[in-house]
Amino acid sequence: MDSKTISILVPDANQRSALAVVRSLGRQPGLHISTCDSTPTALAGQSRFSDLYIQCPSSEHEPLHFVAWLTRYLATEPCRLVMPVTEVTSQLLLQFQESIPGLKLPFSPLPTVLELANKSNLVALAERLGVPVPTSQHFEHSAQVDMQAVSYPVVVKPALSRLFNGKQWQPTTVRIAHTPENLAQIFAQDTYLKDHPFILQAFIPGTGAGVFALFNQGKPVQFFAHQRLREKPPEGGVSVLSQSCSVPADLQAHAQTLLEAVQWHGVAMVEFRIGEDGTPYLMEVNTRFWGSLQLAIDAGVDFPYQLLCAELGWPIPLAGHYRVGQRLRWLLGDLDSLYLVFKRSKDWRTRLQRAGQFLTPRFRHQRHEINRWRDPAPAWHELKQYLRALR
Repeated sequence: MDSKTISILVPDANQRSALAVVRSLGRQPGLHISTCDSTPTALAGQSRFSDLYIQCPSSEHEPLHFVAWLTRYLATEPCRLVMPVTEVTSQLLLQFQESIPGLKLPFSPLPTVLELANKSNLVALAERLGVPVPTSQHFEHSAQVDMQAVSYPVVVKPALSRLFNGKQWQPTTVRIAHTPENLAQIFAQDTYLKDHPFILQAFIPGTGAGVFALFNQGKPVQFFAHQRLREKPPEGGVSVLSQSCSVPADLQAHAQTLLEAVQWHGVAMVEFRIGEDGTPYLMEVNTRFWGSLQLAIDAGVDFPYQLLCAELGWPIPLAGHYRVGQRLRWLLGDLDSLYLVFKRSKDWRTRLQRAGQFLTPRFRHQRHEINRWRDPAPAWHELKQYLRALR
């Protein structure tokens, strides 16, 4: 490798957001992009912009082995930046950052991350700052809850989406309880609620909305927004067809208030739920890249390169006016969504309408997330994995 080449390591290479990062940074001159994940091959590792792919231990299932592996790797292959895209890998490395020589991460310190990622902390912060949140009650464990005194329906939100006990991760789940009996069942099923903090939050009917941001040492650099047009599952979930839109002024103001208050550094996705009266209620903040990152890049907001420039002290290229109406389609995810419509709906009109939407081509201002003519290998890799999973 040339001594003037800047080396970047992108873990979590099976994630679509990792592929977007690799395609973004791999186009820049003077950068050497390495990728890693726990499988023999990975989505982003198949990209022609990934100069090297390494199989490594799983940060989720073998976290301590992953930390040990990365420590050895950085000792022999120094990197200017390690850019994980999942919450698990990000928070794991932040916890062990001081013990891994040469590890440079594009995030705020762990205490700052947890001010936003910990939902109990986030609600308390939002209430202090005047950012609207659903009515919330904080509990340290389930024994504190008087289930007859709760107003239903109620959302049960663990403070953290994943719990780390020093050796392994335990996932948690957000659930909705409609009756005291339902809440009791949730407490019995999700045993981690007996020992870990959570909040009970009023359910807000409405629609989801979000703001995507980049901050540099507490200062806002870039904002972006999109609309979810189709999701998997269809009633709400991962975006399979999305479209860029202007950033709503009220959502940007709330996001900026939160991120400035903690002197945020790096990227963040601030999620809201728009109530039936139009009020935007804060739901959560994801302190990492998001699944539909490629849409922002296609619309003219190159978040990965902007973040790299911020980390290296280079001038940050800003996108004052990105393309509104740009669309991004995750083809196999959209196929899954179509299948779920046919499986769950008995109405032939609904099925026919959804099939028509799936089959109708759009040639202007729409791109496929994985399928790219100039970088076809990730699409072939994804298709083979998809077909293998059907067996």
